[in-house]
Amino acid sequence: MLFAGSDTQGVAEGKITVAYRRWAEPRVVAGRIYRTNAGRIEIESIKEVNPDLIADNDADLDRADRSNAKDVRRRLRGDESLPTFLIRFHLVEGPDPREELASSAELTLADLEELQEKLARLDEFGRQGPWTDQTLKLIQAHPGVRAADLAAQLERDTAGFKIDVRKLKNLGLTHSLEIGYELSPRGAAYLHSVS
Repeated sequence: MLFAGSDTQGVAEGKITVAYRRWAEPRVVAGRIYRTNAGRIEIESIKEVNPDLIADNDADLDRADRSNAKDVRRRLRGDESLPTFLIRFHLVEGPDPREELASSAELTLADLEELQEKLARLDEFGRQGPWTDQTLKLIQAHPGVRAADLAAQLERDTAGFKIDVRKLKNLGLTHSLEIGYELSPRGAAYLHSVS
């Protein structure tokens, strides 16, 4: 989930705890924690709402930092035929465990074996066959290169490539940059260990 403009700061400060999104289907699940451009948030609830029935005195407007119902409708993005969702959440304080994991370049034999098992499972269930080592090596060779350009080098669609890189990030092996990616210290240590 991404936030734009002043919403980013409002979420980061814990002042905004509600968002309205127009999606084909829910993209978040209640009870899960998500990383956003404003920090980590935990989803409290998500429900479909009719944007035409949002009232100006609705308490959620203030929590979303919207002046009135018309302001909510005006800021909704996407096709108007898509459902609108009301998402309640709160900011999660403290360090991101994935960031702590990614920053460690010390891999024990047990760490290495666990990573190899997890990457083998990702390779096994990948639609395009084994992809993890190839993707890690590509990111290592081309840090800061746009995802679309990296995907093209592998003859893959950009959306699928980004999803796969996110899986590597969840294992602490990559970092997202403003443009493209780079290996984390853990990712570099892993490639060094297996090369």
